[in-house]
Amino acid sequence: MSHHIIQAAFQALASNDPDRISTVLTENAEWLSPPGNATAVALGRTHHMVGREAIVHFWAQDFPRLYARDVAVTFHGIYVDGERAAVEAAMTATLSNGKPYSNEYCFVIELQGELIHRVREYVDTARGLRMVFDQVPR
Repeated sequence: MSHHIIQAAFQALASNDPDRISTVLTENAEWLSPPGNATAVALGRTHHMVGREAIVHFWAQDFPRLYARDVAVTFHGIYVDGERAAVEAAMTATLSNGKPYSNEYCFVIELQGELIHRVREYVDTARGLRMVFDQVPR
């Protein structure tokens, strides 16, 4: 597995293009993010997406409703070991309410061949909630 596969996959996710996103995922891919994270709460979505169709819908339809523009991902490190990778990254964006968003992420990615099969996302949920809701919701 190369760093190129990971970077190309993130470019596809950021494209909001369902056909392009679909090409980087296995049919039964999973995406697990922390329960109660700001994105899931704000969009009324699950933190555990199962299946290519659900993940494509999230990235193509839901994600741009909250992260409206200026979305940028900066990679701090991509660490590869066989068919697993750990990715350290920062994301910045302008939220749909016009406020800035900036948070640090770690993704543990499992591939099958050159396709994403499973992602475990780690993020500072309290920071995200403060930026999206101006406070941590109860």
